[in-house]
This record gives sequence, structure tokens and C-alpha cells, in this order.
Amino acid sequence: MKVVVAYIEREAFEPIREELLESGFPSLSVLDASGSIPEATVSTSYRGAAIESHSRPKARVECVVGDEHVSTVMGTVLKHSGERTFVFVLPVEQAYPTETVTAAEEAVQA
Repeated sequence: MKVVVAYIEREAFEPIREELLESGFPSLSVLDASGSIPEATVSTSYRGAAIESHSRPKARVECVVGDEHVSTVMGTVLKHSGERTFVFVLPVEQAYPTETVTAAEEAVQA
């Protein structure tokens, strides 16, 4: 098993979610995140002091899939996301599906 993690623009999430759902991947995790960039995204003034923000709002999308499905998930993410997208894949050594594993049972081995 692998976990595919992608940092995408927030507006790209819905098309990715819809295509993955249609492809048989109903479970995704999505979190609000920020990415740091060299240029300021917002420059304001507060009580005479200049304030700059160097972060850009992002969404972090995670999907745990079998090894054979990694390219499908990555392809879908890259198809719908913009130029400032970062996708990576990590191995999943163990998974504990809470609906099916009790304390007396062993963990599912990858």
C-alpha cells in the first residue's frame, strides 16, 4: 500500500474528488495548508508597520491506495491541478482499519 499526498490549489480539489469518486476511490482526506513562496502574496499596513505574508493557501489531499492504483491517483491530481502542485508517494507499512480490527487482532500488513 502507498499513501499519495498532494498539495494543490483549493479550487482544484472538487474536480479531483469527483473524478476519483467516479474511478472508485471514495475516501480522501483533505486539510487546509499553506505553502511558503519567496514573493509576498499580501502587503498591508497595521498601525504604520508594513506587514507581508509569504504564504499561499493550499489544500493537502491524502489517499491510501494499493500499489497498482498510485499512477491513477497521481494522474488525476496532476490533470486537475495547477503549476504550483506538489505530489509525493510514501509507503504504508501497516494499516489499522478501525471498522474491522479489534484489539485482539493483528494489524493488516502491507
